Amino acid sequence: MRNRGPAFVKGHGTQNDFVILPDVDGELELTDERVRALCDRQRGLGADGVLRVIRTAALPDAPADVPAEAWFMDYRNADGSIAEMCGNGVRVFARYLVESGLAEPGELLVGTRAGVRPVRTHDDGRVTVQMGQVKFFGESSTTVSGVRLAGVAIDVGNPHLACVSEVDVEALDLTTAPLHDAALFPEGVNVEFVRPLGGDEVRMRVHERGVGETRSCGTGTVAATAAALRAAGQDTGRRVVHIPGGTVEVEITPTGSTLTGPAVLVAGGELDADWWQHP
Repeated sequence: MRNRGPAFVKGHGTQNDFVILPDVDGELELTDERVRALCDRQRGLGADGVLRVIRTAALPDAPADVPAEAWFMDYRNADGSIAEMCGNGVRVFARYLVESGLAEPGELLVGTRAGVRPVRTHDDGRVTVQMGQVKFFGESSTTVSGVRLAGVAIDVGNPHLACVSEVDVEALDLTTAPLHDAALFPEGVNVEFVRPLGGDEVRMRVHERGVGETRSCGTGTVAATAAALRAAGQDTGRRVVHIPGGTVEVEITPTGSTLTGPAVLVAGGELDADWWQHP
């Protein structure tokens, strides 16, 4: 009989997919190698990242401003590296908390390495996340498919370079990482390619640090919206963002930002204990 290992759930937010690992008391040893194996689409479950569900009090390196009793989203990129924040991940994380009975539907707080994120779950499966203040901290550029594109540096709890242009984003080759200014982005950067479609709609593709191109990036859609608004001469406003994995709605306000989109739980089960020990 197969030896039972840790439980898991698989979910996605606009096809940005995650392996969820319930670890309430912080008992799992979540090594970089285990994360890489879990996210590998040939030798593991396959995902863009891992969401460990843990109480803040059980996480030694949790930020001091996150309440000890809060549920904490310990997020890892597919390469095993730790990321501060993930907008799609928070939605999936919140959906899991409600569906598993760890939280009541409606409003709840989720701890992240970028601070506490207030969340509201909706009856139709969508989740709204308070994404916090959007901060511009410079201008830069990148080169992709032989094209140099100017962009703005934006902090949404993690670093972004959002490039708004009339370039056909569907034609860009994102199989390799776009070039970036290592002095401005010493920890790497998520790069968004944004094309206005008219009205309040934009199309976006994204290359995420530590992952590669993904079907969606929650913080990236917020950065894309902020950059599109700035390009239109606006400081606040709303955009419907079309990404390869679907559509989300983002609003930038004078005091913060919100992201609303679907969160889907696909399957659950148990990892094989031998595989977990030797992934």
